[in-house]
Amino acid sequence: MNPIKVMLADDHKLVRGGIRALLNKISGVEVVAEADDGREALELAGVHKPDVIMMDIAMSGMNGLEATIRLAKDYPNIQVIILSMHTNEEYVLQALRSGAKGYLLKDADIAELELALQAVYQGETYLSPRISKHVIAEYVRRVGAEMERSDEPTPIQLLDRLTPRQREILQLLSEGNKTQEIANLLNISVKTVETHRTQLMDRLDIHDIAGLVRFAIRVGLVTIEK
Repeated sequence: MNPIKVMLADDHKLVRGGIRALLNKISGVEVVAEADDGREALELAGVHKPDVIMMDIAMSGMNGLEATIRLAKDYPNIQVIILSMHTNEEYVLQALRSGAKGYLLKDADIAELELALQAVYQGETYLSPRISKHVIAEYVRRVGAEMERSDEPTPIQLLDRLTPRQREILQLLSEGNKTQEIANLLNISVKTVETHRTQLMDRLDIHDIAGLVRFAIRVGLVTIEK
């Protein structure tokens, strides 16, 4: 039987090391690559073709949710397990909407880690036991009720209106990067960055950087704490 090929994506080397050490203890699992951020995860996914990627949410440059969206489009056969410290239902729902098949808390033990890997490898969805299905159901109910009371779109609906490039620039702006730094990082012109920034501000109806930062935190593009 072929081993389950796993890639780790987390911008903390110590965290990756700890997870790798646990995975090495599980029979039939092979760690084939490690990535420092979402962008590198996309690049390495094309090279190593892992079966499962264990993806941190909060990574600078390109976060785990954005990388998961792109992976679901470009490599639909690769399953993603989101790794997070957050039990907040909004993070969980965003992860599932992004295409993740699992949501695992970072303090999970080796038995749960193995269970999650086996589940998503077989095409099932896995959520850490502490993430109650009732909590997610309540969140969906609450969002539905808000939509019935108002024609105003929810923050997640607004996020869905942005292009992948606009979401990428929104994250980079919210992390404090200057226009020139973003242009250099994405290999595009300063004018193109400014155009995307203007367009995303218009779509979100938010016209200052502080407001963009608050929005990005609210929808999980960036986090205040790891």
